[in-house]
Amino acid sequence: MFVVTLTFSHNTARAADLMEGHKAWIQRGFDRGIFLMVGSLQPDRGGGILAHNVAREDLEAFVSEDPFVAGNVVTADVLEITPARLDERLEFGRLAE
Repeated sequence: MFVVTLTFSHNTARAADLMEGHKAWIQRGFDRGIFLMVGSLQPDRGGGILAHNVAREDLEAFVSEDPFVAGNVVTADVLEITPARLDERLEFGRLAE
């Protein structure tokens, strides 16, 4: 399971021009079954994504395709979490033993 943070950089002026492509990229993440949740980091710091069902290398490659990342509107950080204890609502995230 992964947490991806997209932190605004100094180039936020380009965000409006790249927004439609960014939204399409988000939709592709959901369509591919990678994204579980996407939302805003508060207060106005960027975005956060919960992702699963993907290899780290593949996720990093996909994140690099985000127009916001490619356009330097945000910097991306991919954090991998190995679940040790889960609420039953998150059982999908447990690796097969």
